Amino acid sequence: MKKTWLTGLSASVLLVLSACSDESAQSSDTQAQSPEAQNTTQTTAQAQQNDTPIVVYTSRKEHLVKPFFEQFTAETGIDIQYITDSEAALISRLKAEGERTPADVLITVDAGNLWLATQEDVLQPIESPVLEASIPESLQDPENHWFGLTVRARTIVYSTERVKPEELATYEALGDEQWSGRLCLRTSKKVYNQSLVAMLIARYGEEKTQQIVESWVANLATDPFSNDTKVMNAITAGVCDVGVVNTYYFGRLQKETPDIPLALFWPDQSEEGYGVHVNVSGAGITKHSDNQQNALKLIEWLASEEAQQMFAGLNMEYPANKNVKPTEEVAAWGEFKADTTNLSKAGELQPAAVKLMDRAGYR
Repeated sequence: MKKTWLTGLSASVLLVLSACSDESAQSSDTQAQSPEAQNTTQTTAQAQQNDTPIVVYTSRKEHLVKPFFEQFTAETGIDIQYITDSEAALISRLKAEGERTPADVLITVDAGNLWLATQEDVLQPIESPVLEASIPESLQDPENHWFGLTVRARTIVYSTERVKPEELATYEALGDEQWSGRLCLRTSKKVYNQSLVAMLIARYGEEKTQQIVESWVANLATDPFSNDTKVMNAITAGVCDVGVVNTYYFGRLQKETPDIPLALFWPDQSEEGYGVHVNVSGAGITKHSDNQQNALKLIEWLASEEAQQMFAGLNMEYPANKNVKPTEEVAAWGEFKADTTNLSKAGELQPAAVKLMDRAGYR
């Protein structure tokens, strides 16, 4: 866990003691001031409030958030203090801290985690015409507790040496006989796969989705891997021919090895198809934030075209802002139709998805 604090405790104590000793005098002085002087005092107080540092709890790695925080501070003069940890630990911390929490903003990955934060009542609804205009409805909480900031597709990756793209079609088709002993998957314990299966339940119901997952398990070439990079390395090594990964993992590997014999395939693109499963990293304002004005300012800035272009370039993700285009490297993977089912379903159906994968033998 990394903790970055920009203020000192001793200074805070001195300020409190000073404020207490001078409270009566300040009250008398304010009553004696002219209306013009009172307005000046109020304006100064508002300015001080607007410069209050924002405290962010984030499960994103430091190198993926620090450049944005620094740029925001450079543009606004508002400092950001942040703590990084796992999403589960941060949500538990917010619950334990309650009204005493210093946190103003929660930033995490996967709609399932954002949904959980909402269910645990650690986020508050956001009213923002700016966010509503920028972020598609499917990428935000129906009650506006969180908004997506970046988008990643969880799609099919295949060997360009042993698979022709016309052989591929849908997620469920990976369970067809032709892929027997040729499929590699990441562990079901990762939230990315739990959200994918949850969204399949939203499409097809539990019975059919369990049949799909069971067919995947039957076609596995080897035990599930701990991460997406290992899935792709197994494909290039000839262990298997197809897999399912997040797009930015593919982008990172492709950047390291431009001639790697892998390519992405966009499933479910027919007219009646649901489209590619996408997910988000996103943010919300904590329920007990005492700095809501600046917290909202930060989230709106992160959804701005400037910040969205930074996101797209830094981690090879798709912008959540519908007015911003992806980078050239990401755009080169091709356009696709995305599933527009609201991502809150990924969280709502995640418990059912976890149980279903267990029943199907997907570990």
